[in-house]
Amino acid sequence: MNDREGISGRMERLGRLVRFAGRTASALFNARPDLSEWIRQGYLLGNRSFGLVAVTAFIVGLVLTVQSRPTLALFGAENWLPSMVALSIFKEIGPVITALVCAGRIGSGIGAEVASMKVSEQLDAMEVSGISALNCVAVPRVAATTLVIPVLVLLGDAAALLGSWVGMAISSPMAPSLFLTHAFENLAYSDLLPAVAKTVAFGLYIGLCAAHCGFEAEPGPAGVAKATNRAVVQGIFGVFLIDLAAVNLSTLVFGS
Repeated sequence: MNDREGISGRMERLGRLVRFAGRTASALFNARPDLSEWIRQGYLLGNRSFGLVAVTAFIVGLVLTVQSRPTLALFGAENWLPSMVALSIFKEIGPVITALVCAGRIGSGIGAEVASMKVSEQLDAMEVSGISALNCVAVPRVAATTLVIPVLVLLGDAAALLGSWVGMAISSPMAPSLFLTHAFENLAYSDLLPAVAKTVAFGLYIGLCAAHCGFEAEPGPAGVAKATNRAVVQGIFGVFLIDLAAVNLSTLVFGS
């Protein structure tokens, strides 16, 4: 009985999230956008997350290179290392790692902020005053995450390539220009387009999920903590599901 109630509860929350996404999309396209608030939110979210994304990506690129090199050396294929690392980073590791970091960093921030506004009745005050809380609170944050996370992914990819070059330079120095030449020689648009598309989906989902959790926060400080935790957990889980769907769709469309 508890399992059935748990499943029904999750399905109900999913349904509310879908309805919230529909209302947010309607507000996004029907209301006049507040571009200054979009830019402000994008700057705040990107500025807070860039350092963590860059450090994480740099370490991932460094570790991936250091651990992969001995295996490739056994087959005399060390020259393939920059290309292998670049393909791995641009197609999968970079977008997913950055999205996971943002789901924790950005998702928790939006969830806690919106939940605090909900608990302190600021959202209700907006509605009573004739101001749409959805337009003023949810839409700018969702738009900001949708636009900022793809940019953070590109910056993270660059940091990961820098880490990979450092990893190679530890044992045998290589000019940066030569490293980049080997790294990009096997990349094609069919590798980059699906990766860019799913980063947009990551950003959209993380923003929607975090804002939705904040709007549904329960009263009291415990409600804020619960909404924040739910925003992070659901955001991370959704990133994996979106990535799984994107990989399968990319395989069907591009064959790789």
